[in-house]
Amino acid sequence: MSRRATAWRALIAFAVVAVSLFLALTTPARLGLDLSGGTRIVLEAQEAQGRKPDAESTDRALEVLRQRVDALGVAEPELVRSGSDRIVVELPGVQDPREAAKVIGRTAQLTFHPVKGETTSAAPKADDGSRALADPDRPDAFLELGPPALTGEGIDDATPDFDATSGGGWAVALAFEKKASGAWAKLTGEAACAAPGDPGRRVAIVLDDRIVSAPGMRETVPCGTGITGGSTQITGGFDAEGARELAALVKGGALPLPVEVVEQSTVGPSLGAEAIRAGAWAALIGLACTAVFITVVYRLLGLLATVALSLYGLISYAAIVALGATLTMPGIAGFVLAVGMAVDANVLVFERAREEYGQASRRPKDLRRPLARGFSKAWSAVLDSNVTTLIAAGLLFVLASGPVKGFGVTLAVGVLASMISALVITRILADWALGRGLVRRRPQTSGMTGKGRLRTRLEQRPPRLMRFSGRWLLVSGGVLLVALAGLGVRGLELGVEFTGGRQTQYATERPVDADTARAAVSEAGFPEAVVQRTDQDGSSLVTVRTGPLEDSEERRVRAALAEHGGEVTVERDDMVGPSLGTELRDKAVLALAVAVGAQLLYLTVRFRGTLALAAVAAMAQDVLLVVGLFAWLGKPADSVFLAALLTVVGYSVNDTVVVFDRLRELRRLRPGASWETLGDLAVGQTLPRTVNTGLGAIFVLLALALSGGGTLTDFAVALLAGIGVGIASTIFTAMPLAVRLERRRRPSASPEKPNKRVREGTGAVV
Repeated sequence: MSRRATAWRALIAFAVVAVSLFLALTTPARLGLDLSGGTRIVLEAQEAQGRKPDAESTDRALEVLRQRVDALGVAEPELVRSGSDRIVVELPGVQDPREAAKVIGRTAQLTFHPVKGETTSAAPKADDGSRALADPDRPDAFLELGPPALTGEGIDDATPDFDATSGGGWAVALAFEKKASGAWAKLTGEAACAAPGDPGRRVAIVLDDRIVSAPGMRETVPCGTGITGGSTQITGGFDAEGARELAALVKGGALPLPVEVVEQSTVGPSLGAEAIRAGAWAALIGLACTAVFITVVYRLLGLLATVALSLYGLISYAAIVALGATLTMPGIAGFVLAVGMAVDANVLVFERAREEYGQASRRPKDLRRPLARGFSKAWSAVLDSNVTTLIAAGLLFVLASGPVKGFGVTLAVGVLASMISALVITRILADWALGRGLVRRRPQTSGMTGKGRLRTRLEQRPPRLMRFSGRWLLVSGGVLLVALAGLGVRGLELGVEFTGGRQTQYATERPVDADTARAAVSEAGFPEAVVQRTDQDGSSLVTVRTGPLEDSEERRVRAALAEHGGEVTVERDDMVGPSLGTELRDKAVLALAVAVGAQLLYLTVRFRGTLALAAVAAMAQDVLLVVGLFAWLGKPADSVFLAALLTVVGYSVNDTVVVFDRLRELRRLRPGASWETLGDLAVGQTLPRTVNTGLGAIFVLLALALSGGGTLTDFAVALLAGIGVGIASTIFTAMPLAVRLERRRRPSASPEKPNKRVREGTGAVV
């Protein structure tokens, strides 16, 4: 490495670390609702009077909703349009979504009517707008209303107002626009002409077909003149919250189209705090175990890689806060997982550097030379393996929704940061350390001079697996059939996101076993409910999953559990409409299909068609094996499980790409060798990297599985299974299939004229 190149790398590394440290210290992370606690509501605009929702009308509805939410006093709410007909509302700190949804989802059609008299029953709305509605002041009385004289569009402002002087209590102060103040004066002037006690002296204020207030005109209001000045008050025995909600509705105005709640999720603050704690511990434990492992295996180089991994964590976090990305529970999982993925690039380089050192005719005095060649020749495999993971992360961001998008963002940021960590920071540190006199005099301390036990064993007894390629494919097919049998025998339990319905997690004061909880929910009228019990930090958590459930029915379930568990609190409450569940399920299938197609396309460009087909076949097998495992275990397949599957797609192809990259190089070096021989060599030479990288990721995932709890545990289990079957499928499915396809295509490895100059790849013959 030239001094100029070293200086530039050092300058870039220093700048990146300095900026990252500044951002990490000055910019707080933006936590998602599943971590900070709060409510997420998805509203879908509905067709009304022949008007279909589109992007323009949904944007108008969003602005109306924004005014209502702002008036509710929620701290830092977020409202965004999703697609052409949906609005996502996130309300941090709001633990009762029912009232929030009730307020922001109303159509809020406000009208002001003259009162014609009293009647004994309600009457439907006539063509001119006249009707009879229940009197808010007397439960058994009905007011006969004339056509509307004024609508809510004439309201300029509405604010809650407390009258402490007269003792009138809470009211809503209205300010009319100029064009509407005359109509208000005329309406109140006509009402003031009626005799005291006459119902006609009242003015009815109707909100969404309900009289919310019907104030009578005071004696000071002149007949024929009415209330001038463009302002008035709505009274009616409001409390502070009722006055604030009514003011928000009136000020927000009418929605251009009615909206329906299709998804609703509420997370308590304690659950989010537990997820943060679990993720932090998993990251620390996983990083510590990984650091010890790679330091033992690669000595000085491993120690330097540990320093680079620590800086990788800083860079990743800084990138997330700089982008303004929301850190969610799956995002924490993606961040922790990326720690394990970051080890891969270091291992690829270190293993390649060991090969370069061992192949030198004379032991090089300057250890920086084989290290530089290791970085150079590992670049192709590092690029290919990370691009496959980035494809999966990109699909998560584009096709997923909610917190799973956060996982896609953190995974992509982690992959890019890992490349900076391994290819820039580790290289700078290693180049500096290997140039020290102490290391020059004791090269064995570098970790580069030893082959490692696994590589030594493979050299002594090279694997001869590909001569049994047909047998391995039969075994792989048999394992796949067992997994698919799980789908046929037990079926895959789809999460509430994909089926629609409601899933609520309760924390009980006293422990309640699963059978007791199940019986209590059944007696409450829900015998088909799925009831599960888990323990977390000394608390007993009961999860109840049903079909569509009204709030009154949910309270009945809560009361039934309280009889056995004492005080019951809602830790999490998720509701998904059936139409949205079907759409999300279709999107999940589409995401997997697109992932397979995208990987096949990329691999075809980077390799050859036969190798691409073999890699994608092995990847599809890995996905089906993980799905089958969850079917046998009876674990739910939800959006987080989808994130795990797409990550398995990236990891499976990642591992296969490294082995095929070595196979491609061996094919150029030994054009006359049989495909079985080349396949065995490729597997044997890359197996140390495969094992070391796999162990690095397994340490992190085990920490996440043991400390994560709930959703994070299932996520970690899916990825642990995916890594295991991914390693096995590369050796026993992808490579045997590639060998048989290539052997059928042509008997020798390469009939073309051998190149005199061999292009450097990512592997070499040992």
